Amino acid sequence: MDTSIGARIKHFRGRSMTQTQLADLAEVHPSLIRQLEQGKREGASIMSLHKISKALDVDIADLVGKRHGIPSEDPGAGVVAIRHALNSVDDLIDDGPGQLPVTLHEARRAVDYAWGAYWNGRYETLTAVLPPGLSQLRATAHAARRSEIAPAHELLARMYWVTGCTLVHLGQSDPAFAAIRSALTAAERGNDSLLAATLRGSVSWQLLVQGRYEESHKVALKAAASVEPVGEATEEQLAVYGSLVLQGATAAGRQQRVQDALDIVVAAQEVASRLPGDTKHYECNFGPSQVVMQSVDVNVSSERYPEAIEAAKAMPDGGAGLAQVSRARHRLDQAAALARTGQNQRALDMLLTAERIGGRDWVRYQTLLKQVVAELREKERQHSALRSLAERAGVR
Repeated sequence: MDTSIGARIKHFRGRSMTQTQLADLAEVHPSLIRQLEQGKREGASIMSLHKISKALDVDIADLVGKRHGIPSEDPGAGVVAIRHALNSVDDLIDDGPGQLPVTLHEARRAVDYAWGAYWNGRYETLTAVLPPGLSQLRATAHAARRSEIAPAHELLARMYWVTGCTLVHLGQSDPAFAAIRSALTAAERGNDSLLAATLRGSVSWQLLVQGRYEESHKVALKAAASVEPVGEATEEQLAVYGSLVLQGATAAGRQQRVQDALDIVVAAQEVASRLPGDTKHYECNFGPSQVVMQSVDVNVSSERYPEAIEAAKAMPDGGAGLAQVSRARHRLDQAAALARTGQNQRALDMLLTAERIGGRDWVRYQTLLKQVVAELREKERQHSALRSLAERAGVR
C-alpha cells in the first residue's frame, strides 16, 4: 500500500474535488498537488501541508502519517491507556482514584522520571508510565493536606504537561491539548507563576503543531509579557521569559512573517546574553544554543535554506547545551537545509548523526526526518546507508 503524502492527499480528496479545486481552497500552486500525487515530490513546507490538511478537513497527523499507536502486551500501556487516564470517570462511579496517593517526594521522583524519559525520546516507555502516573498524581493532589495542596497540584500539572508533550509527538493532537489544559487547571491551585507561564508556552507550541500560527504567536507573547523581568531578575525568570519569546518567534516564522520572527529572535538573544550560558528551568532549555537552534528553525520553515546553514555555524559547542532530543532535532533542520540546497551526502551524514543522538525510538516519530529521507531517495536510490536509514525510519 502506498503510504506517501501524495497518496494520502489523493485518498482524502477522493472524487469530491479536483486537484485544481484543492489547490484553490488551500491557496497553494496546483503543481504542488499534482507533483505530490504523482510521486514527483515527497514533501512540502509545513505551512503548505497545514493549508492542504485544512482544505481537506483532516488532521495534519493523518495527512503526513504521523498518528501513532504503540502496541503493547501490557493492557495498561499505550496511547489508548493514556487517553483513558486523561478521561477518568472514577469520580462519577465512586470508585475513587485508580492509584493510592504517595508522598510529595515520591510524586516528584515520578514526575522527574517521566520528563527524563521524554527528553531522551523514550516515548514507548512513557506510554507505560504515564497512565498509572496520572492516576497516582491525581490521588496525591486529592489527598493533600492544606500545606501540601499547592506543591501537589504543581506536580500534577507537570505530569499532565509531559503527557501532553508526549502525545504531540505521537500525533495525538486532541488528547494532547486536553492534557495541557488540565495542566493549566492544576497549576492554578499552585503558587508558581513561572510554571503557569511556561504551561501557556506549551499551549502555544501545541497550537503551532496544529497550524494555528497567529494564536500560537499571541499566546506565547502574552505569556512572556506576564513574566517580563523588571530590574534585577533571577536566572529562572530570564530563562522562562526568553523561552516564551523564542516560541513567539517560531510561530511568526511558521506564518512566513520572516522579518518579524528574526527581530524577535534578536530580542531573545539579548535576554540570553544576560545569562551565564545555556540553562534548563521548568523543562525548557534557554540560552545561546536555543537561540541559534530557533534561528535555524525559522529559516528552514521559511524555506531560506542557505541562511539556515549559515545560522547553524553559530551554535556553541556543537549544541552541547541543548537537551538530547533538541540536539537531534537541530540536526534534522540542518539536514533539510542541506538536502534542499543539493548537498545530499552532507544531508545524509547529518541525518545519521541525528539518529545517533536521538535514538531508534525517537527516529520512528520524526516526520521531518522521513520527508528528508524520501527526498534523498528520489536522487540516491542505490545508496546503501540511505536505504538502511529509510528502513529504520519506516520510509517505503
